[in-house]
Amino acid sequence: MTARIGVVTFPGSLDDRDTQRAIRVAGAEPVALWHKDKDLKQVDAVVLCGGFSYGDYLRAGAIARFSPVMEPLIAQAKEGLPVLGICNGFQILTEAHLLPGAMLGNDHLHFICRDQKLRVENAGTAWTTDYTAGQEISIPLKNMDGRYVADRRTLDELEAEGRVAFRYVDFNPNGSLNDIAGVTNAAGNVVGLMPHPEHAVEPLIGTGRTDGLPFFTSILKKLVNA
Repeated sequence: MTARIGVVTFPGSLDDRDTQRAIRVAGAEPVALWHKDKDLKQVDAVVLCGGFSYGDYLRAGAIARFSPVMEPLIAQAKEGLPVLGICNGFQILTEAHLLPGAMLGNDHLHFICRDQKLRVENAGTAWTTDYTAGQEISIPLKNMDGRYVADRRTLDELEAEGRVAFRYVDFNPNGSLNDIAGVTNAAGNVVGLMPHPEHAVEPLIGTGRTDGLPFFTSILKKLVNA
């Protein structure tokens, strides 16, 4: 049976179709979820895609966090449902307190769009098992509010527990503390990152590499072997 992975579209989402395509390329079935849906249509995993939900009014992800679809998503994520938040999706996950920390405006106060080198720090999450710890990958990055911050106690816990999933290499593009590009929850089923793996799944688009494809093959293998 084909794994079904939901992709939530909020008003202002930009990368829902790209994410659906990445899921299809990996061999799973993408399922479109609308922000007003009150159920998740029995999907096996969910991706919160990139964009500018609700125009980033108040702050990025702050309004989307209260969309009807988030109620079942939060409840099921706490029970083990795999959830990936990409860029704006990462911001929404922090607003929903499914991931620790917060996202602030880039320290240089400009939108940034570039290919970004990352180091995989945790290859044991539901979304990263097709990587190896220490592996360096190149993933497109595009954001205005990508600066990851947290209090010192939270940062120390993330580092000590191995919950920094990805770290920027060579260049910190937004001032994120500890060069953090992505984090995971303690259970490893919820992951958020600022760069866009869905733009790096085919040689002819994005970076011209497929460094983002293992996100989607990782979750597919986990679901198939569950």
